[in-house]
Amino acid sequence: MRRAFALLTFLALVAPSAAFARGTFDPTKEFEQHDWIPIHLGSLDLSVTKAVVYLWLGTILSIAGGLLLMRGRTLNRRQTVGEMVYDIAQVQIAEQGLPNKALARWFPYVATLFVFIFVVNLIGFIPLPFGEKWHGIPTFGIYAATSSLSVTLALALLTFVFTHFEGIRWNGPVKYFKSWIPEAPKAMLILIVPLEILGQFMRLISLSVRLFANMLAGHILILTFIGLLFILQSLALIPVVLVSAIFYAFEVVIVVGIQAFIFAALSAIYIGSAIEPEH
Repeated sequence: MRRAFALLTFLALVAPSAAFARGTFDPTKEFEQHDWIPIHLGSLDLSVTKAVVYLWLGTILSIAGGLLLMRGRTLNRRQTVGEMVYDIAQVQIAEQGLPNKALARWFPYVATLFVFIFVVNLIGFIPLPFGEKWHGIPTFGIYAATSSLSVTLALALLTFVFTHFEGIRWNGPVKYFKSWIPEAPKAMLILIVPLEILGQFMRLISLSVRLFANMLAGHILILTFIGLLFILQSLALIPVVLVSAIFYAFEVVIVVGIQAFIFAALSAIYIGSAIEPEH
């Protein structure tokens, strides 16, 4: 059975090139940003795009989910889920990266990052009628706002600014920036100091690119697998769809939560290390 399964898939993939002319499908088009509501203030472009709509939707669902899971006088299943999310945000994220003196101030921020990114990632795998239009009718498609580098870069920039703001606020500018310089021979400092400064900016890049690349790659793979059916129009490619379904489940169950967790946890660590640079 497995051999026949593999053979059918192989025959479909080595079909004559003429088969590829039966249909066209470009998964990258799902990530193109077009102005849905053009808003231009001089040279400033504030137009509403697909990414903006998904961010709005993620914000609304994050707030609604918090109210639904956390409000209530008696403990029930909804509140149990809410308590679990709260526990992960506090114990596994905030307390692991932030010093005790900064928990009250920065726990809300890292918890919000965790919940918001998780929700935005999750709705990115729910088919919504925001895809490319077909004869003027919006089609269903999957898209994650976090697969846009501008979105993840904006989130990372918040952490970057807050990190250095807190570092200066708690330690003063001299002590904080001096903490960037490790103990080393003076001759080596000429090389080390630029690398340390570059390392601070690399945090900004690593935070944004990690989330962006994981979400973009996952969506492109899923769309590519499914798109083969429309390109080849062959039922022999059903095994490929099954593979994409498995990968889809992997992304939803594991990647969505892990990426939100990592982004929030690193944000807590960066802010905590700036507050107590000696640690």
